[in-house]
Parts: sequence; C-alpha cells; structure tokens
Amino acid sequence: MTVRRGGAPRSEAARIAILEATARQVVERGFAHMTVEGIAADAHVGKQTIYRWWSDKSELVAECMVEGYLLPDLLTVSSTADLRDDLRRALTAQFAFADDPAHASLLRSLIAAATDNAAIADRVRQALSADGLLRRRLDQGVADGDLPPGSPTKTIAEAIAGAFVLRVLLRTPPGNVSDEVERLLDAILGTGIAPAE
Repeated sequence: MTVRRGGAPRSEAARIAILEATARQVVERGFAHMTVEGIAADAHVGKQTIYRWWSDKSELVAECMVEGYLLPDLLTVSSTADLRDDLRRALTAQFAFADDPAHASLLRSLIAAATDNAAIADRVRQALSADGLLRRRLDQGVADGDLPPGSPTKTIAEAIAGAFVLRVLLRTPPGNVSDEVERLLDAILGTGIAPAE
C-alpha cells in the first residue's frame, strides 16, 4: 500500500516497531491526538524515518489495519456449512467488542479518522463490508444456494457494517447481544435462512 520514498532501504524491524507504536498510539491517544513525533519516540526511530516511508499518520493507521495491528480479530468470519451461524458468530463478536468500554474510544477514533481521510475510509470499508471477509462469505452463500441467486451481497454487507458503526457512534447500551444479532439477521436476511441440518 505504501509507496516508499527515496533514502535508505526499509528495515523490517523498524517498520514493525513503527506499526506497533502506531497501533498503541491509536489505542491510547486516539487518532486526533496522536502525532508522528509521538510514534517515532514510541518506536525509537527518527521522525525522518517515518516520513521517508509514509506521508502522514493516516497512511500509518491504514497500513496498521491492513497488516492486522488494529482490530485483527474483529474482522474474522468463519466459513462453515451454516451461513447463518457464521454470520451470527461474527456479529456477536463484533457487537461484544463494540460494547466493551475499553474499545469504545479506539473504534470512535477510527471512524472519525475515516470521515476525514480517504485512505483510512477505504481500508475500513474494505475490512468491514464491501470487499472484506463478510462480503466474500455472503458471496459464498449465494454460490452454495444459501441465499437466492442475485442477492445484493454488497448491500447486505454494508447494512451489517452500518449496524456495527451505528452501535459504536450512538453508544448503544449493552443489551442481550444474542437477541439483537438474531433480529438484525432476520431483518437483513429474512427468516428463510435456517441453520444447517
């Protein structure tokens, strides 16, 4: 994703240290309050090293997401013979993650960063909906006959991702996550997708 600028070859150890430091800074300070200077100090590299490889902190956050340093487990979607159960498990994990106060500021920070930065928005969109694991699992559901041919899998994925984003932004009070997930799946997929026998 990153276009390397001129200068010394990229050290893999330094790159990893920078990405890990960026992830820590996002979690601890939020996107709006993190700085390249702070990342450099945390990673024990010079600020010029960061600017040689990334143009700004937005590129760093986007690469952190792509490389799995931010929210890696949140984006997992199983692929078993039971589409509804795969979606249920993925959504239950996402909603529980969103409801944990320890994660709230991180998620809101990433969403805010996505509204201001096209690179981060694209990574969030790909990860959560249009081109991510959720969309691919829905496409597989069409191929397997679990969803009708021509089902709008991109729209379905975006609706599910939208429910997650709204939950984060509106700070939905934790309720019975299982019931909420079932109602969401019924609303989006209909009640015709029963669990596999």
